[in-house]
Amino acid sequence: MVVENLPVPLDRRVWLEATTLRAEGYEVSIICPTGRGWDKLRETIDGIHIYRYPEPVEAHSGAIAYAREYLWSLMHWFRLARTVRREQGFDVIHGCNPPDLVFLLALWHRPRGVRYLFDHHDVCPELFEAKFDRQGLLYKVMRIWERMTFATASVSIATNESFREIAIRRGRMAPEDVFVARSAPKVEKFEIRPADPEMRKGAGTVLGYVGVIGQQEGMDLLVEAARHLIRDLGRKDVHFIIVGFGPELPAVQADVTAKGLDEHFTFTGPLYGEDLLRALNSCDIGVSPDPKNAMNDISTMNKVMEYMTLEMPVVQFDLKEGRASAGEASLYARANDPVDFAAKIAELMDAPDRAAEMGRIGRKRVLERLSWAHSIPNLLAAYDRIFDRMGR
Repeated sequence: MVVENLPVPLDRRVWLEATTLRAEGYEVSIICPTGRGWDKLRETIDGIHIYRYPEPVEAHSGAIAYAREYLWSLMHWFRLARTVRREQGFDVIHGCNPPDLVFLLALWHRPRGVRYLFDHHDVCPELFEAKFDRQGLLYKVMRIWERMTFATASVSIATNESFREIAIRRGRMAPEDVFVARSAPKVEKFEIRPADPEMRKGAGTVLGYVGVIGQQEGMDLLVEAARHLIRDLGRKDVHFIIVGFGPELPAVQADVTAKGLDEHFTFTGPLYGEDLLRALNSCDIGVSPDPKNAMNDISTMNKVMEYMTLEMPVVQFDLKEGRASAGEASLYARANDPVDFAAKIAELMDAPDRAAEMGRIGRKRVLERLSWAHSIPNLLAAYDRIFDRMGR
């Protein structure tokens, strides 16, 4: 397995896939960067062999920065793949994007009988468009990379039905070679627990956000929604718990200060395990301010799934896959409208019984349809398919 944008096991989807495959008897090795406290270059956890390389500088300052990051990663993928092949061996390269460049490593090893399974985490052309708001030469290059990725892959895993449609329509893959394994929490890891009064800061309503704090996550819209909720609607008895890290964190904190909202916000930084559960269980409403754009509209947001698992109602903008995930467990604000986002929060604050029922609906959806347990059969079917195609 090759992943570039997060270390493992911090990347929860990759770790769920890896541990599931290991439990089924597969030998699993992972190549990934260091970072976020996962700094050992080599270790084995739960029988999974992890090979890390020094993390690249975060690419958030333009195309040149992205080129440097990707070249750095490519160099280490090729170097570490030689080590993995010598020490463990492998029949399949399981590439997790972004970027859509792991196919180069797969092509290099194809003459040795290795086949490529593409795990489609993000729609890279649309990700580039969301970050840079343009469709120029580099956007076209990313479309070419996407096409070559699907052409190289024997089997593809999509995170939702929208991504599956892209694999078939834009990637020209046969439908029987594309499997949906949703990004979803492992329910037993997300226990519902009593709130921590210290984290609630005495507020009547606590709103929670967990995730990356980057350019395309809509944190500016969330801060403006908070300003409207508190200043214009007079809902001062609220507090926002913001869990996560990312390149835009200082800018978001500065925006909160500029709007005079510091007393209503707690920025915890990244939290994991028990600390994450303590924070999320102290929240009444989960917020997902990802703006409507070509990427977000068809992406499944992990945070929405986590809120639902912990029986929290959700407020988000009206996105196609957001509705597919949450259904009646969420209220949907007009696209990219922070005033309506604030109004939807106020609506839930005024209807606690409705909010509680939405929370129950969301958890039921996860338990019955959307948890990781429901994706395991499709993940294993994808591997059965690729080994069938290899004649194994």
